[in-house]
Amino acid sequence: MTKKYDALIIGGGHNGLVCAFYLARAGLKVRVLERRHVVGGAAVTEEFHPGFRNSTASYTVSLLRPKVIADMKLHDRGFRIIERTISNFFPFPDTYLTLGGGTARTQEQFARFSRRDAEAYPHYDAALEKVAQVLRDLALKAPPNAGGGLMEAVAAARQGWPLAKLDIAAQRDLLDVFTKSAREFLDGWFEDDHVKSAFAFDAVVGNFAGVSTPGSAYVLLHHVFGEVNGKFGAWGHSVGGMGAITQAMQAACVDAGVEISLEAPVSRVLIDGGKAAGVVLDSGEQIAAPIVAANVGPAMLYRQMVEGADLPTDFRRRIAGFRTGSGTFRMNVALSELPDFTVLPGKERAEHHTAGIIIAPGLDYMDRAFDDAKVHGWSREPIVEMKLPTTVDDTLAPPGMHIASLFCQQFAPELPDGRSWDDAREEVADLIIDTVDRHAPNFKKSIIARQIHSPLDLERKFGLVGGDIFHGRMSLDQLWSARPVLGHGDYRAPISGLYMCGSGTHPGGGVTGAPGHNAAHAILADRSLIGRWRRRA
Repeated sequence: MTKKYDALIIGGGHNGLVCAFYLARAGLKVRVLERRHVVGGAAVTEEFHPGFRNSTASYTVSLLRPKVIADMKLHDRGFRIIERTISNFFPFPDTYLTLGGGTARTQEQFARFSRRDAEAYPHYDAALEKVAQVLRDLALKAPPNAGGGLMEAVAAARQGWPLAKLDIAAQRDLLDVFTKSAREFLDGWFEDDHVKSAFAFDAVVGNFAGVSTPGSAYVLLHHVFGEVNGKFGAWGHSVGGMGAITQAMQAACVDAGVEISLEAPVSRVLIDGGKAAGVVLDSGEQIAAPIVAANVGPAMLYRQMVEGADLPTDFRRRIAGFRTGSGTFRMNVALSELPDFTVLPGKERAEHHTAGIIIAPGLDYMDRAFDDAKVHGWSREPIVEMKLPTTVDDTLAPPGMHIASLFCQQFAPELPDGRSWDDAREEVADLIIDTVDRHAPNFKKSIIARQIHSPLDLERKFGLVGGDIFHGRMSLDQLWSARPVLGHGDYRAPISGLYMCGSGTHPGGGVTGAPGHNAAHAILADRSLIGRWRRRA
């Protein structure tokens, strides 16, 4: 063993950096081991064509917890978010709908399709906000562990108390969100398919499921519990791309004394006497530490980095069944001009160009996309969300040019008939471009270059097993105390000294910083407990 540290962090994604920061701030000697040439994990800004830079994987901001932003002093380190004037623009075959810009404006849009839906919207928004606030309150708290004794029972009661205080209507909404499909949930509020589509899209983002799949309503909620600049439910663009966030986090870590090693891939966790003892790098170098926190997903950690013999039998069986694969296909495109939409013409920068542009025209369309993917491997009419970051941040492309982020849903993690995504990626990329082109006929001819990330590319490049942007499916059986496995939802592995600090733990996926924050506090609590025990002994 060459060096010894108090704690090692496997993976320099945003949660790994957050965890490292809190540990170092508490006085621990910490080293982050990142396999790529840059920190940030999936939250990075990279040049994908000469002169064109973009957030190449994660691409928009809302869920990053304000406490993390404040503690790491990210605003002092260049963190800046530009809010969307309107949140989303939905082109349909013969009309369009915009969402956001205030309650009255959204109601005006809905009234074009249904006056009843326009009247229902403020009540829907208020109901969802009540439930979302519960998630915000729980995000920075470690879930209680099943079978954990009196202290865990007290923690469960404490975390459950805000739920008990909800009025009966809010409790019913909460039950609906956790058990119903997005279609069923929205049917209870709205009558028009255009209006329902504006909300249902969130239920399939990073979720390999249809809007009629039971439990998909929760994923809808997961995407609205965030905030930007103090505004609940808002989304925004990070100036300089998502990499600007993780570069600011890196600076905070370095200032706190964290050592960061790039191009240092970890091959396995060292276990000695049933306890974590360090890691082995791909190079063969061994690094000692009594604490190892893994920012990789549970599937990668327990199936590739930990020997099966070191895990309890039932845990090993459960983790073998941990489900990954978010059905995501990601592209970045360099453009010579902005898209000119048939239903809202114009190539000059307009308000709808600055929004999330979502091609998901109807609930049946979204369900067909999922059904297609299950049978054929990908949807023949995919769901596409497009962002045009250069409409708010012109530093990302040459003057007069633009970039587009294409975040596409319903692509199976593994293709049928033994096909590889390496064989299909170009064909599918063409399909996605043609899908956008049907709504904006100048799009295809304006493309200068494109970068493709199939589910397999996402796994290879960013370590997202099955291309899963959430490190594991966000289903009821893989949430809160059961994420990743019931009995280990508190960031502690079934091996002493080994912890989990990534999105495969509570509260789940997205750029939140919450798993890193919570894992660090679990580690520090354990160190404090051990220290007190040793002093008493």
